[in-house]
Amino acid sequence: MTVTTTPPSFGVSASLYVGDLQHDIDEHQLLEIFQTVGPVASLKVCRDYVTRRSLGYAYVNYHFPPDAERALDLLNYKQMKGKPIRIMWSQRDPSLRKKAVANLFVKNLNKTIDSVSLFDTFATYGNIFSCKIATDINGESKGYAFVHYQTEEAAEKAIENLNGKLVEGKQIYVGKFIPSNLRSKNDEKWTNIFVKNLVKTIDQEKFQELFKPFGEITSAALALDEEGKSKGFGFVNFAKHDQAKKAVEEMNSREIDGQSIFVGRAQTKVEREKELKATFEKLRRERMNKYQGVNLFIKNLDEAIDDDQLREEFQSFGTITSAKVMKDEKSNFSKGFGFVCFSTPEEATKAITEMSGKMILNKPIYVGLAQRRDQRRQMLESRTMRIHPGYGMMPQGPMMFGPQGPQSFMYPPAQMMPRGRFMPNGRSAAFPSTPTGAPRNGMRNGNKQVQQYPGIRYNANVRNTQKPKKVEEEKGPAPTVEEQKQTLVESLYPLILDTLSKLNQGGADLAGKITGMIMEAYDPDELKEFVATRQLLDPRIDEALQLLKGKANAN
Repeated sequence: MTVTTTPPSFGVSASLYVGDLQHDIDEHQLLEIFQTVGPVASLKVCRDYVTRRSLGYAYVNYHFPPDAERALDLLNYKQMKGKPIRIMWSQRDPSLRKKAVANLFVKNLNKTIDSVSLFDTFATYGNIFSCKIATDINGESKGYAFVHYQTEEAAEKAIENLNGKLVEGKQIYVGKFIPSNLRSKNDEKWTNIFVKNLVKTIDQEKFQELFKPFGEITSAALALDEEGKSKGFGFVNFAKHDQAKKAVEEMNSREIDGQSIFVGRAQTKVEREKELKATFEKLRRERMNKYQGVNLFIKNLDEAIDDDQLREEFQSFGTITSAKVMKDEKSNFSKGFGFVCFSTPEEATKAITEMSGKMILNKPIYVGLAQRRDQRRQMLESRTMRIHPGYGMMPQGPMMFGPQGPQSFMYPPAQMMPRGRFMPNGRSAAFPSTPTGAPRNGMRNGNKQVQQYPGIRYNANVRNTQKPKKVEEEKGPAPTVEEQKQTLVESLYPLILDTLSKLNQGGADLAGKITGMIMEAYDPDELKEFVATRQLLDPRIDEALQLLKGKANAN
């Protein structure tokens, strides 16, 4: 790059913002590139707080400002995994980042122009904070870009010299960027209208004649097909906003040649998508509010149960507005679950209390409030993160670099690893014991007898490593809550391991993780049902697998 930018005038900086990163780029990959310029003080890829998925940007801090300046000059728009990264000075003051007076909007760009050539073109007129070409999901240019200068004078100079100029064979537009909150005020000055639902026999002349009474028309275009026949819609642009507004008010829903036409303000594709999205979101919220607390999810249903039988089982609890057993579209067989919607939350709550676990055709059913898949996933994820805060997570703090090289906090020492809720024998629920009946070999550790379990090593220096309690005699005290949980762990673990083996999804380590997740996410009564009924356990295993895969992909 031929032009060197200087640090912002608000102070000497050694901190850089790195944007447009692929989501699978991590700290180590960035370090390999940025440390070639100079010693890096710290580096951090910003991630989503819950999923730990990269947000697509990072911060790099150098020890010395000249190194940061050289990195900006040499590495800006460097290709990483097929996509150019964008580097700019890190600005801690949000008012400077959001300042629009020196921010330019450039459109009608040739799609062959990349960010590097655009930067070189605009850097002639002053220091640039950021230069970005808008791209689609395939990385191809959309034909417009944004250039943010350090000073308003530089932005004005760029507009004066480049607006209307030919660049790569196309006349570009360069003007001040208008934020969306201010742009909406200009919508009152629209002059272009959209007309649809026209008869196919209408021609261009008759189309224009329809709107002449409302004022001066600067252009009128009727959409035509390949044969020159009307497609049933068109656009009319008036000289003044008042004329266009009057045309909409008087012509919308008017009957023309036996058809009621639509006339409204012409919208861009972005505006239409935004309006459509807002409409769908409103309907979704209304639907959620309507069924909040009254719609029940029932699973582990016998295949013989249909809608009428499902309604009959629950009708004693109140007024049912709908009852539906979900069926396979091809075979029309029951999927084993369904929904029952009551008229009031009180009726639904009573049904959950009395019907959960009830035997219907020799199968215990599960009854709970219906939730969207993303809600269920978020709930399971939050429970797991609350109990195991370090599980599957990338470091929240930056990677620090000292005299001995990078010091990553990604893998803390073993004694600092989150251990979850300990069992009486000192083990975490996430690392269950061997299945019931499996041999347990004891070994001597000095004068102490320590139980040895596969995959688990005990360290006498680690706190809370207690010996397993001896099993009480049959007529001894009732088992404690923790002992009951341990019994459930030992019952669930072999079932989960067996399911994973059938699915070819992993072995003992994965079974241990999933056992711990399920133990912490569900109540003891639910866990007992899982042990008794595999049909209830298998969906929970599938949810845990999907959660673990999601975390693996995010990292």
